[in-house]
Amino acid sequence: MNIRMLCLAILHRGDATGYEIRKLSTEGQFGHFVDASYGSIYPALAKLESDGLVTVREESHPGKPARKIYSLAAAGRETFAGALIEPPAHDTYRSEFLLIAMFAELVDPQHMKQVIDARVEHVKAELTHMREMQSCCDHPGTSWTINYGMAVFKASLDHLEKHRKELENVAGSAAIAPPIAAE
Repeated sequence: MNIRMLCLAILHRGDATGYEIRKLSTEGQFGHFVDASYGSIYPALAKLESDGLVTVREESHPGKPARKIYSLAAAGRETFAGALIEPPAHDTYRSEFLLIAMFAELVDPQHMKQVIDARVEHVKAELTHMREMQSCCDHPGTSWTINYGMAVFKASLDHLEKHRKELENVAGSAAIAPPIAAE
C-alpha cells in the first residue's frame, strides 16, 4: 500500500485535513501501515484531487488561515475498494535494536542493559497505545487489527523478558571488533 491508498483509507472513515491525515498515519490507528510524512502526504492529496478521487473544500475561521478539508469522492471509494483486493506486499520490518543485538559482543554490557530496557519500555508504550485505541474502537475490522498488533507486541515483550539475560551475557564478549575483509 502506498501513501495515496493510505490517504484514501483515512478519508474512507471521514473528511480530514492534511494535518489530521498525518496525525492519524503516525500516532493514530493508521500508524502501523505505511511510513508517511508531510512531504509525501500533501503531494499525494494533490494527485488524488487532480485524479478526481478526492474533493477539497476550504473552511475559514476568524483570525486563522483557511483549512483545506479533503473528502473521498465516489471514484476514490471505488479505487480504494479495488486496491483492497490486490495481494498485499510482504511486511517490512526494520529495527535498529535488532542490529545492536546482532553485534552485542561489541557492546558494553551496561549499555546493552540500557538498550534492552529502552526496548522493553518502547514495546510497553506501544501496547498501552493500542489498548487506548481498542477502548474507543467499535469497528470490527479495526478491532481485529488492533488485537493482532497487540499479540505481536506481547510476543515481543515476552521474548525480551524471557531471553534478555542471553543477550546481556553476549554483550562485551569480544575484546576487539574483528576487521571487515575488503573485497
